Amino acid sequence: MTYSTLILENGVARLTLNRPEVHNAFDDSLIAEMNEHLHTLHELAATGEVRVVVLGSEGKSFSAGADLNWMKRIVDYDLEDNLADSRKLSALMHALDTLPCPTVCRVQGAAYGGAVGLAACCDVVIASDKARFCLSEVKIGLSPAVISPYVQRALGERQMRRYALTAEIIDAPTSLALGLTHQVVEHEALDTAIDAMIATLMAGSPQAQRTSKALMATVAQAPDAEETREHTCQVIAKLRVSPEGQEGLSSFFEKRRPAWAESNHASHASERRS
Repeated sequence: MTYSTLILENGVARLTLNRPEVHNAFDDSLIAEMNEHLHTLHELAATGEVRVVVLGSEGKSFSAGADLNWMKRIVDYDLEDNLADSRKLSALMHALDTLPCPTVCRVQGAAYGGAVGLAACCDVVIASDKARFCLSEVKIGLSPAVISPYVQRALGERQMRRYALTAEIIDAPTSLALGLTHQVVEHEALDTAIDAMIATLMAGSPQAQRTSKALMATVAQAPDAEETREHTCQVIAKLRVSPEGQEGLSSFFEKRRPAWAESNHASHASERRS
């Protein structure tokens, strides 16, 4: 049974959870499938074949978190089984977080438990005004442990303490104020907003986006270190002399689209004609 889909078209990969009958809840099969998809996306993004990844889901809910039948099974797991299980979810979060290309998360409804981690791992989160988020784990005696590095980075330590301990529901406007989401739109306008963000991201240099994403991860570790400052100098110097950097500068001075944007523009023009 397929619990998710991966569709690639014109440099945009759409990775979609497809278990609407259970509100796209996680289980071990879905996690394994997602890890396979993300492995493929890492390879395609590294070569530039994939420019943008959109993470979404079918149905009313983005994801309800852990699947109830899966949770019933793990009641009987011993410590080693639980460690193995948790490491697979951790691998999923890490793979999503470290994709070389920009990632956009489409949240149309409820995002509970581990689903908050999925959103926090994406570069841009666009939510419907019907979206709801909740770190619900403490209500059943658990903790948002595996997703905590990513969610705390998004919320900040102070807000993470509150919502991890209270399991309060975070509505769409609050999610925006907290920094968990970047944009909240009317439900009917969600796909229009996603398409607009894809177009914005596709206008950027693929090489520069890959490099910038890696750079920000490095800078976050030690922003004031001498090694970090030297690394930033190395990054910009190498970009300036690279073929894409030279093309970007030339196109700017010549007042034309750079080659990467021109090819994308031509592709969409062809689609419109057809």
